[in-house]
Amino acid sequence: MKKVYYLKTCNTCIRILKELDLSSDFELQDIKTEPITVKQLEQMQKLSGSYESLFSKRAKLYKEMDLKNTALSEADFKHYILEHYTFLSRPVIIIDDLIFIGNSRKTVEQVKNTLSGK
Repeated sequence: MKKVYYLKTCNTCIRILKELDLSSDFELQDIKTEPITVKQLEQMQKLSGSYESLFSKRAKLYKEMDLKNTALSEADFKHYILEHYTFLSRPVIIIDDLIFIGNSRKTVEQVKNTLSGK
C-alpha cells in the first residue's frame, strides 16, 4: 500500500508532495475533507509503534488546550487525533510496511531513499 495522509491547505504538505512526486503512485487522503478512521489510525499506530509518535505537539490546539501540562496516555493521543485532524503530525506517508511521519528534512530524505531503493 502506498498512501499519504495530508492537508490540502498545508503549504508544507503540498511542497513535500511535489518534492517527492508522490501524486501518481500514491493514494492521497486530505484529512480535513476525509477524516481518518479508527481503523486507519490503528494501522498507523501498528506501523509507528505508538499514538504519541503520530501526535503533533506543534498544533495550535495543543497550546490552546494547554495539553503540554497534562500527562497524556496513548488512549488520550488516539482520542485527540481522531477528534481533530490538526493533532495528526503531517504528512504521514505509508509505503508498504514502512511509515514516515512529519515534515522534517530527515524524514523527507528517508522517503526519497526508500523510493529510490537505497
